[in-house]
Amino acid sequence: QSAKCGACGPGYATPLDAMKGKYCPREEIVYLPCIYRNTGIEKPDYLATVDVDPKSPHYCQVIHRLPMPNLKDELHHSGWNACSSCFGDATKSRNRLILPSLISSRIYVVDVGTDLRAPRIHKVVEPVELFWKGNVANPHTSHCLGSGEILISCLGDPSGNGKGGFILLDGETFEVKGNWENGEKVPPLGYDFWYQPRHNVLMSTEWGAPKALADGFNPADVERGHYGRRINVWDWSTHTYIQAIDLGKGSIPLEIRFLHNPDAAEGFVGCALSSAVHRLYKTEKGDWAAEKVIEVPSKKVQGWLLPDMPGLITDILISLDDRFLYFSNWLHGDIRQYDISNTRKPKLVGQVFLGGSITKGGPVTVVEDKELQCQPEPFVIKGKRVPGGPQMIQLSLDGKRLYVSNSLYSAWDKQFYPDLVKEGSVMLQIDVDTERGGLKVNKNFVVDFGKEPDGPVLAHEIRYPGGDSTSDIWI
Repeated sequence: QSAKCGACGPGYATPLDAMKGKYCPREEIVYLPCIYRNTGIEKPDYLATVDVDPKSPHYCQVIHRLPMPNLKDELHHSGWNACSSCFGDATKSRNRLILPSLISSRIYVVDVGTDLRAPRIHKVVEPVELFWKGNVANPHTSHCLGSGEILISCLGDPSGNGKGGFILLDGETFEVKGNWENGEKVPPLGYDFWYQPRHNVLMSTEWGAPKALADGFNPADVERGHYGRRINVWDWSTHTYIQAIDLGKGSIPLEIRFLHNPDAAEGFVGCALSSAVHRLYKTEKGDWAAEKVIEVPSKKVQGWLLPDMPGLITDILISLDDRFLYFSNWLHGDIRQYDISNTRKPKLVGQVFLGGSITKGGPVTVVEDKELQCQPEPFVIKGKRVPGGPQMIQLSLDGKRLYVSNSLYSAWDKQFYPDLVKEGSVMLQIDVDTERGGLKVNKNFVVDFGKEPDGPVLAHEIRYPGGDSTSDIWI
C-alpha cells in the first residue's frame, strides 16, 4: 500500500479506510501456524501459507510450509512488526511476522516481505532471553506499537507459575529489550491484551497458570485459583498496573477487543468458562468497569466430562466498522454474529453450527437445553465429517468473509476432541450478510489439514499479509 499513498507507513489511516479503501484488495493468501505437539507425530510445527483466491488454480491449498528448527514449540498466535499503529511512519513496513511459541517460549521472527508466498525464518529469539531479561515465559499475544517496538504478553514465569508480565522486542533487531511493565505490581495471570492510547489504557486478560494448563484441563484447577477471572488495567504512559476488574471465579476471560475507532472508550471480552461476553467501558470518574451483555447458557448433558457443558467462548472479533461482533463456542459448536450498533444490547443476527460436542449420534446426550429444540446434525463438507468445534476466526477487511479454524491448543484438543488430533483440523469460510446480518457456510471452501505431507496437523490462528481486524490497532 505504501507506494500508492505517498509518504505513509504500513496499514491504513483509519479502520474505515481499511474496510472500504480503494487500496483494500480481497485477501489472496493467509498464514496459519500448524502444530504437531501432542499429535504423536515427531515433527516441528510450521507456518502454512494457504491460497484463498477463488481465481487461483491452487484455491484452498497449502502452497508453502515453513518448518521451525525445533520440536514441540506449540506455535499459537502471531503478530506483526508493524501495523496501522505505524501508519504515519514511511520508514516502516509490515514485512515480519512474529510467532511466539506458547510452550517452548521461543519467538520466531519470520520474513514475509521478501516473498509473501514463501516466508522464511529471519531470527530466532531463544527462551533464555525471555527468562533472563524479563523473568517471563510462555509468550502469547504480540502487537506492534507506534514506537516501532513489539509488545508481547506472557502467561507465566520461567518455572511455569502464572505471571501476567510483558516483554518488549526492538522493532529493527528483534532483540529482547526487557519488560514493558514498571513497578512491583504484576497480575497473577496473563493472556491477551489490547491498548487504546487516546484513553491512556492497556487491558490484559487471564487464561491460566502454564503448569496447570500444559497437559490438559482439570476442572479442580479452577477451584484452586489456577485459572483467570480478571481484566487487568494498565496506565499506558507509565506502564503501571492500576486496576483489576473481577469477572468472577471460573470466568476465564480470553480474547479482548476494543472497538476499532481509536476515540471509543469501550471494548468486549469473551469469557471461556462462563461463556459470557462483557462490555468494558470507561466510567464517569475515569476508571474502567465491565457489564455482562451476552450469556450463552450451559447445556445439561450426559456422557461428558461435567454435567453442565459451557459454550466455551474462545475467539471473538469486531468488524472494522464496529458494527458486528463475532465469537465461537468451541464446545457447543456454533459461531455467532451480533449487531453491536447499541454496544450495551448486542442483538444476535447470525448463527451457524460447525461441529462441536453435542452433535447427533455422538457420545454426548443433551438432557436440557435453553436454546435448541434438538441436537445439531454433525457438520459435513465435501463429504468430510469435520471433527472438533469452531475456534479461531478472522474476518475479511470488507467484513464479508469469516474464516474459521478449529484447533484450540493441542493438549485441550487431545482431551476434548481426540478425533481432531487423529484427523487434523480444517479451515472453513463463512459468507456474511453485512446488511441485515446472517451467516452461511461456503460449501466450496475447505482446507483439510488432515492431508498434510507429514500427517494430520492442528492449524490455529489466521493472518492476512496486509493486516486484519485482530492485529491492527489505530492510535
